[in-house]
Amino acid sequence: MNEEIKTFTFSVYTENNIGLLNRISAIFQRRHLNIESLTTSQSEIENVNRFVIVVNMTETQAKKIVGQIEKQVEVIKAYYHTDSETIFTESCMFKIKSELLFEEPQIQNIIKESNTRIVTVNKEFFVLEKSGRRHEIEALRKDLNAFGIMQFVRSGRIAVTKEEMKITELLKTVKNQ
Repeated sequence: MNEEIKTFTFSVYTENNIGLLNRISAIFQRRHLNIESLTTSQSEIENVNRFVIVVNMTETQAKKIVGQIEKQVEVIKAYYHTDSETIFTESCMFKIKSELLFEEPQIQNIIKESNTRIVTVNKEFFVLEKSGRRHEIEALRKDLNAFGIMQFVRSGRIAVTKEEMKITELLKTVKNQ
C-alpha cells in the first residue's frame, strides 16, 4: 500500500549547540529526502531554539524522522505537522533598478495589487518586501521578472501550530525533576 506524499512541517526544540544543524540535516540526507526549507530561531522559551523544517514525504517517514531527531542529545522535543495543522508564511525581498519605479506604471500597479512594501529607494535601486504563501511570492517574482530583478531572496517557512503545543509545560516538568 503506497502512502500519499504530503508536505510536513517539523518543529524541533533544541539547545543551541554547534554541529546540531549538520546532524539534523544528515538524518534527512540518509533517507534521500530533500529539505524544502529550513529556518532556525530562538523559540518562545528562553535559551531554547526552534528549527522549522519543511519536507515532502509520507507520514510513516515523518514519524521515523521525528524519532531519529529526538535521539540527538541536544534535542528537547520534535513534532511534525501537516499544512492544515499550521499557520505559515514566507518572506522575500526584490532589488530592482530605481528608474523602473518611475518610468513603468505597471510596476506601481504590481506593488499595490500584491500588497508589497517598498523598503528603500535610492538613485540606483529600490527594494520590495513581500510576506505570504510561496505561490504568492512566486507569482510576484514572475510579474517582476519581466522588468528585470537585480537580486532576489526568499526566507524559509516560519510556522506556528493551530493547536497548542505543550512544550512549555514539558520543559517546566523536566526542570522540576
